[in-house]
Amino acid sequence: MSVPKKALFNWSSGKDSALALHKILQNPDYKIEYLLTSVNQHYQRISMHGVRVDLLQAQAESIGIPLKIMEIPEMPTMEVYENVMTETLSELKNNGITHSVFGDIFLEDLRQYRENQLAKIDFKGVFPIWKIPTKELIQEFVSLGFKTIVVCVNEKYLDKSFVGRIIDQDFINDLPENVDVCGENGEFHTFAFDGPIFSKPIEFEIGEIVYRKYEKPKTQESSNTACDTNDETAFDFGFWYCDLIKK
Repeated sequence: MSVPKKALFNWSSGKDSALALHKILQNPDYKIEYLLTSVNQHYQRISMHGVRVDLLQAQAESIGIPLKIMEIPEMPTMEVYENVMTETLSELKNNGITHSVFGDIFLEDLRQYRENQLAKIDFKGVFPIWKIPTKELIQEFVSLGFKTIVVCVNEKYLDKSFVGRIIDQDFINDLPENVDVCGENGEFHTFAFDGPIFSKPIEFEIGEIVYRKYEKPKTQESSNTACDTNDETAFDFGFWYCDLIKK
């Protein structure tokens, strides 16, 4: 029997991450050593999702995998982001980690970007839910008993009424036709709080709902790091956030 490859999991806190982690944990070829999450250094919230660090830590504790937080400056350049990522992965490489796991589904450019960056330090990317139709994924997610709440919506696709909702069949039915059911195009982001990967549910209460606009990122990847700024000038659309407060 072959020795499992040591891997880190790029944990966003949301549903796609949760389902991808569930699948990779059942794969004997890999051993997940860490959850890696990028956090806005200034606001101490998960990049783009806007989730507080204490809820992220509660997730990791319930999952039972050590958490590695990668702090990203507010509105970083791509060069800064890539330098922080390379430094973090190089450190993990010294611990014998060789693979990096993602919950991406069908964004070809983003996958290519990730694989190119990983190749620079001899890492390989793993994509457990790649190319699985998103309608199948969301139904599998719900049927497995996962629970997730929408914490961010892009007003270009969805209005304020969708933020703060639990993803269930009613939510899926209410989505406009131009919105991917998994939000793979950035239409919405979620926080997973219960399901088969968790030893216990994450307890939280819903706080304030706020509206924000951001400086326009230069690439898809930088949009994942450009979170929680107070710049109201660049996008012609904004985002609704639902703050979650740990109980």
